Amino acid sequence: MLIDNHHRVINYLRLAVTDRCNLRCNYCMPEEGIDFAKRTDLFSMVELCRLSRIMVAQGISKIRLTGGEPFVRKDIMTLIRHLAILEGLEDISVTTNATLIGPFIPELKALGVKNINVSLDAIHKDTFEKITRRNQYETVYNNLIQLIAEGFNVRINCIVLDGQNVQEILPLLEFTKHYEVSVRFLEEMPFNGGTKSFQTIQWNYKAIYNYIAEHYQNIEKLNSEATSTSINYKIEGYKGTFGLIPSFSRTFCGSCNRLRISATGDVITCLYGKPRMNIRTLLRTAQTETEIQQHIQAVIGTRSKTGFEEQEKYKGVFNNSMTSIGG
Repeated sequence: MLIDNHHRVINYLRLAVTDRCNLRCNYCMPEEGIDFAKRTDLFSMVELCRLSRIMVAQGISKIRLTGGEPFVRKDIMTLIRHLAILEGLEDISVTTNATLIGPFIPELKALGVKNINVSLDAIHKDTFEKITRRNQYETVYNNLIQLIAEGFNVRINCIVLDGQNVQEILPLLEFTKHYEVSVRFLEEMPFNGGTKSFQTIQWNYKAIYNYIAEHYQNIEKLNSEATSTSINYKIEGYKGTFGLIPSFSRTFCGSCNRLRISATGDVITCLYGKPRMNIRTLLRTAQTETEIQQHIQAVIGTRSKTGFEEQEKYKGVFNNSMTSIGG
């Protein structure tokens, strides 16, 4: 079991399988993209499978595959098939932009993958295309509907962007009237590849809630797991739910159970800090699994208590693109 220096159990790994993405969302990276990692610097599939086995042996019970866009990686299903047979791994989840997932939906269901997060910042085509700078709306929407129809636990993640998609909040809530999905509204963060920076935001989680409450009266606050990053609600009579994620305000740090590993092997103990070590290097230097586990445990013992404390240690962390650190 992994326990950090603040007595928090770490059982959730966000594992990035690539830093590449086929969209160019304007809050994530510049239109021309970023300097993506060399393919030789990315984990091989053999390394990803070995790493997953090591992490599960240390008590990781949930692995979320992220990117970039995970399905840009053509061998992604090899990893998911491996995860599906790992004893002790209780939850395989995927975060995707839903552009490429369509052909894999039947096998994902057969392998027992239940939780799919779809990054979708607009339910209307014109807004979607302005934000993503790509013409993929129909594909995304159709794949989203298919995921819902096949019974996946689908959560739509929408980053609220001042001046861009605030008008999408209510239409996305109306989507939950008809479908059993959770729409989660995230505060914007300045992980955008250095295209802009900010110290405050207008649309924090309180402002988002107040905006919603102006239009809906019967809102019930739901009980959430202690480790949940979202504050969850349900509108009376609606099939789905909605949540607010204070990603900029960081109200959830005290119960954080997450560890991030980037596609190039950087071990990130907090989203708001720099890597503590590179585990890909260890995998490639004939380290035994016991030695690798010892390195991981040592890193877990150096975590900051909050994201604000971590950010103070590492100035300039927001110059990164979200796609390079695994979301």
